[in-house]
Amino acid sequence: MRNTARWATTLGLTAAAVCAPLAGAASGADGTTALYAPSALVLTLGHGDSTATATPERAVTLSCAPGPGGTHPSAASACAELNGIDGDLDALTMREGVYCTRQYDPVLVTVDGVWQGQRVSYERIFPNTCVMNAHGSSVFAF
Repeated sequence: MRNTARWATTLGLTAAAVCAPLAGAASGADGTTALYAPSALVLTLGHGDSTATATPERAVTLSCAPGPGGTHPSAASACAELNGIDGDLDALTMREGVYCTRQYDPVLVTVDGVWQGQRVSYERIFPNTCVMNAHGSSVFAF
């Protein structure tokens, strides 16, 4: 229960940091709407088999519209990668030519937010860090 509360607190605080600016971006003071759909995500990473047992170790924000930004260390390349797959995180497959051990040290990645105006909620458990890093090139590199 304690780990679940940590995940909830981490997600809540980072979501507030990401989503608060979106409220102003969606419509202007004069009632007009933005020229782009918002794309802002909160990505978290921790070790464990589920959100109930995993302790969040890192969390970053990633904003891709109107331009790349946030606390993600490779925001521009992560946004380019997400744009290439239309924001479908399930489409991030293991790159060819990458070989990982079969060691089981589960890594839990969660992504929550908005992608091109649509709500996104993604959770995936990778068997180890190597396999996680082999999925895409920069989205999970934080």
